[in-house]
Amino acid sequence: MEKVEPSHDGLAPAVDVAALEKESHGKEYPTCEVASSHGEKGDDADEGHQGPEDIYKPLPPLEGVPDEPMPLTFRAVIIGTILGSLVNASNVYLGLKTGFTMGSSMFGAIFGYGFVKLLSKSFAGVPFLGMPFGPQEHTILQAAAAGAGGLSGLFVAALPAMYQLNLLSARAIDDYGRYLTLTLIGSFFGLFFAVPLRKFFIINVARDLRLIFPTATATAFTIRSMHSIGAGAQEAVKKIKALGYSFLFAFVLRIVSDYALGILWDWHIFTWFYIWGGYSNYAIQIENWGWFIEWTPAFIGSGLLVGLNVGISYFVGSFLAWGLIGPLLVYTGECVGKNAKMDPPWQDVVTYNSMTGMRQPGYVASPRYWFLWPGVMVLLCYSMAEFFFNYEIIWYALKQGWISLAKSANGSLNKRGKKSAFLEKQAAKGNDSSAIVEDFATKEQQVAPWIWISGCIAVLAITMVVFEVQLGVSAGLGLLASLLGIVFSFMSIHGSGVTDVTPLTASAKASQLVFGGVTHGQPESKALTTNLLAGAIASAGADMSTSLTSDFRTGFLLKVAPNLQFYAQAFGTLVAMFLAPSIFLLFASAYPCILDAEATECPFDVPSVTAWRAVAEAVTLPQIPIPLSSGIFAVVIGAWSIAQVFVKRKYLVGEREKYRNWLPNWMAIGVAFVLPATHYSTAMFTGAWIAALWQKKWPKNFEVYCYAIAAGLIAGEGLGGVINAALTLGGVGGAVHGSSIGCPGSC
Repeated sequence: MEKVEPSHDGLAPAVDVAALEKESHGKEYPTCEVASSHGEKGDDADEGHQGPEDIYKPLPPLEGVPDEPMPLTFRAVIIGTILGSLVNASNVYLGLKTGFTMGSSMFGAIFGYGFVKLLSKSFAGVPFLGMPFGPQEHTILQAAAAGAGGLSGLFVAALPAMYQLNLLSARAIDDYGRYLTLTLIGSFFGLFFAVPLRKFFIINVARDLRLIFPTATATAFTIRSMHSIGAGAQEAVKKIKALGYSFLFAFVLRIVSDYALGILWDWHIFTWFYIWGGYSNYAIQIENWGWFIEWTPAFIGSGLLVGLNVGISYFVGSFLAWGLIGPLLVYTGECVGKNAKMDPPWQDVVTYNSMTGMRQPGYVASPRYWFLWPGVMVLLCYSMAEFFFNYEIIWYALKQGWISLAKSANGSLNKRGKKSAFLEKQAAKGNDSSAIVEDFATKEQQVAPWIWISGCIAVLAITMVVFEVQLGVSAGLGLLASLLGIVFSFMSIHGSGVTDVTPLTASAKASQLVFGGVTHGQPESKALTTNLLAGAIASAGADMSTSLTSDFRTGFLLKVAPNLQFYAQAFGTLVAMFLAPSIFLLFASAYPCILDAEATECPFDVPSVTAWRAVAEAVTLPQIPIPLSSGIFAVVIGAWSIAQVFVKRKYLVGEREKYRNWLPNWMAIGVAFVLPATHYSTAMFTGAWIAALWQKKWPKNFEVYCYAIAAGLIAGEGLGGVINAALTLGGVGGAVHGSSIGCPGSC
């Protein structure tokens, strides 16, 4: 899983910070990200606005907004947790279906404003409910939403992959206890470890490394604008309405369409041509490759967010795999499909998605299996290349850690009346940098060291026990997985701070590579189990630490005490620890095909699961039946993606940095290779094209409504999918009572 970029981990692009990003990076993005920080606000709304040169300092207080002595309130935490839980349920659906998830901070910030304002007016003067609502309490609300919206990554990648490899129980319900412990150790270690990272990333090196944290900064500006006197409040109402209407539309459409898939959801145009043309073979061949239109609000909404570069890259990747190279492979006999064995006139229906029989003698690969390896190679090479080009963040961390240690040692010597010229010189280096900004938070407002230190130690101890006793894996390997999560946290936070992309794929795949070497020679099942669990723990820890650090950035700009943010996100995370496993169990029970590697027909394509399983097998098993042509193509295209990273990092800098937008997004292409579902790339490209046109023709309208509408579409479809799973489990879903009149032979 990855956020923003395809392959898992979500959609959380920023809004309202184009000028800030341009100042920091010298580039712009043709998406919701590029909305100006002013929008349709009047003079009052811009009062006190800081330019990009001040973005590393807290924003000045808004005039007319009273002080908030205790922003950590019952209503903020509860409402934020509820809204984050909606996103959590949505993310499990989206992640299993498409490999994407969305962030919950901005969703919680926009929707939460409307809910709390309604409570304030309806229960004016009532304790806990009717107090005034300010930007700091608003920040606490979005922190709780961020915590409650997390932890879905484990259930849309590593765990289903383990089921497909027969490494867990026959029934998903029997593993519920494992789910709880895995979410505990995978999330709370990252949460505790992120506390000291606030000083490092937000205070010490943010200016040096140009860490804008676009989404977190956008959330701060959005919250601030909503509480501005005058036009800011009016704009807030517009955003809330837009988000609410789009959410309701997508929610209802997803539920109702399940009973009329070929009419309200999927348009199988080439099936219609097949019927109208007298059952001509040519039309059904195009249908066999998955070329149809799906009116998925989530992917149209994601297209609004990710922009033309990702949208085009994703579509081109799908066309190359499933419209050009795939058919050529079948034509030359390098790959074969599997006849659906349907009665006439549907005898020509063929599926190319089979993953069975891979270890049988004489096996001829399906196009899906053939493209699995180039797709995984691209995801791995591109993300790891970006990882190694981020070496400077490790150097900064080591340097700052040494300076901090020197200061502490020098202070101890001074207290005893002793001196060390060397330590004094090293400690003084920390005072030379003008990039370090003053932290508004007092000692009392910081998270107490005993909390995060004892928390880290406790979770590490629990991790070792869980790995040894419950999972049958060495306790030392559990400790190693957590420590790798610390290393990958630095990379993930740096990536999120600079580009708004949290590179969780790189974290997980790097961990899988490390453990592929560590478990060499172990029995097959044990090596696979260790590999997938280690990747999951490292990825979850990096994800949670990045989420809290981003919240700290929002709170820093709005002068919210970091300890209050920590408590709010910890509560939301505690709720998510129980919610995410329950949602996953619902889907696994309603759609058993999610856990079946041999399923050729399933409403969920589980692309992240396929990629995780393939990497685990590749780095642990002694022999993998990879077709020679697939392996050669994978090596070539993987090398090409690495070369692009080198050109981007070393050549397209300074004035040439603007040309980076013309480079293809290899993460999107890699997902397109792994995911044989062209309707997703078509929908995303449609959304990206709409966003580009919308921004060009009506930029101010775009700035106000883009993120709100996109977030509503994504969350609405996701929650509608949860309801559909419940209806299916109850025996009253579309599969039983729906109509396939719009897609005979296809749905």
